[in-house]
Amino acid sequence: MYKHILIATDGSELAQKGLDHGLALAKSLGAAVTVVTVTANELMSYREIAEEVNRGHNPFETFRAAMEKEANRILESASEKARTAGVTIRTEHVAERPPAEGIIEAATENQADLIIMSSHGRRGIQRLMLGSQTAEVVATSKIPVLVIR
Repeated sequence: MYKHILIATDGSELAQKGLDHGLALAKSLGAAVTVVTVTANELMSYREIAEEVNRGHNPFETFRAAMEKEANRILESASEKARTAGVTIRTEHVAERPPAEGIIEAATENQADLIIMSSHGRRGIQRLMLGSQTAEVVATSKIPVLVIR
């Protein structure tokens, strides 16, 4: 049924449930898997920027390097889980994009026919205040989305 599954992760404990479920489903279906992590285009605080400038560093390069390092850590962890599960994956880091947008973009570019991601399960005003990347992906994706809780 599904030939290519995109699994989105931010490296959190909850996202690991989505990764585990996605790997198990992919293995049972013999589907190809792409694991993606997205680093948002968020700026450093003014204090952090000033500290980097005072050290003679480019704060934006410092930020990008930190995001790249974190993305590599997340994707290496996902690769290890996939090896343990006996599933071959491809990994992708989408940099400097809003997470929901980056996930949908990666799924479309990789011709995925299913997106798997976790939800924090927030409800009511807390969901409205905090926002939900999962809800945004569900609302805007043309590709089916399986949400793991």
